[in-house]
Order: sequence, then structure tokens, then C-alpha cells
Amino acid sequence: MALDRNQIAQRISQEVESGFYVNLGIGIPTLVANFIDPSFDVVLQSENGLLGMGPFPTKENVDADLINAGKQTISTVPGSVFFSSAESFAMIRGGHVNLTVLGAMQVDITGSIANWMIPGKMIKGMGGAMDLVAGAQKVIVAMKHTNKKGDSKLLTKCNLPLTGINCINKVVTDMGVLNIANNKFEIIEVAPGLNPEDVQKATEGGCIISSDCKEMSFN
Repeated sequence: MALDRNQIAQRISQEVESGFYVNLGIGIPTLVANFIDPSFDVVLQSENGLLGMGPFPTKENVDADLINAGKQTISTVPGSVFFSSAESFAMIRGGHVNLTVLGAMQVDITGSIANWMIPGKMIKGMGGAMDLVAGAQKVIVAMKHTNKKGDSKLLTKCNLPLTGINCINKVVTDMGVLNIANNKFEIIEVAPGLNPEDVQKATEGGCIISSDCKEMSFN
């Protein structure tokens, strides 16, 4: 069976190492924070100017002035630091973010990503994704494998406006985990109840099955 949003986030949390500075995009990526090993020394960064982001607040503790880049209310942890967005983007552009997790509308076999707009639709702005895909040391995409029409979101070539080119290392979907290398998606893990051929069939772009492909683990 396909994974739910929390299971996708839980699997991605396994990519987080102690000592990492991590930026989480809105949507599924935000949920990754709920599954990071509490014993790890991990600092969450928000591009609007915060290091040390905490969990979402309870109703009693909401501070309308304390938000993340997606305009969601958040909390802070002891030792948190506030600074200007200019300094925050200097941190991103300087390569000081170890990992960013982003949502996407499309990813293709070159590791390019489209996640900031659909032509003709109203948007609030491009946000920080273009800087993150260029500046973060590792970029992982968290998304559903297909769109609402059932069409693959993993393509030979993105046809929506690009956010970044040749920048995605790994994609975690509701069907499996795929690396991107040599202009191919490589299936390295599959969701429980699915087999690699199910994932391959749902992937429009060139797709191979790793010789070490295994079932996803959530331990």
C-alpha cells in the first residue's frame, strides 16, 4: 500500500544526521521534524531568519509574530537565534545548510525540479526554493508519486517552470525511495505491500531497479 504523508516524512528523517543544519519546506517536509531522533543535535533553519525552530505551538502558546517561511505559526527551542532574511539567505547561499527537504510538482531524470509555480495560477512568490536547491549540500524531495489525475510526477523532462537544474539527490514518495544518477531514477526502496515493478510502472522517466532494492523500514 502507498504511504501516507507522515510515513514519507518518517522515512526522510532517517537521512538526518546529528550535527546537521536542516531546512524543511512547507507541506510534507515540515512533518520530518516530528520524527528526527531526539538524541540528535539538529538545528532547524527557516529562511525568513531563524535558527532553532521548534514544533508547532499549541493553541495556548501561539504567537502570531512567530512564523516560518510558509507563514505557519511555530515555536522556538532554547538557544534559538533571530536574524534578518538577508543573513539567512547568506547562510543558504554559502553552503552552510546540510540538508533541505522540499515538496515538488515534478522531478525529472536529470535531477531538475519544478516546485514554485503552475503557469496561470496565482502564487505568493517564488520563496526560497531556488536558493535552497542551489546552496544546500543535499536536497531531498518529498512528494506523492502521481498527481490527482494519476499521472507520474517523476518525468523524463519537467514541463513546468524549473526551480533548479541537476540539483536533486533523492526522491521519497508514497511508493518508494529513488536515487537520481546517470539520467535515470533508481529504485532503492519500495513501500510495504508494493514491489519494484509497481514503482517502475508508475514512473514516466527512465527507471531502473537497484540490485539491492529492499522494502522500506521505519525503525
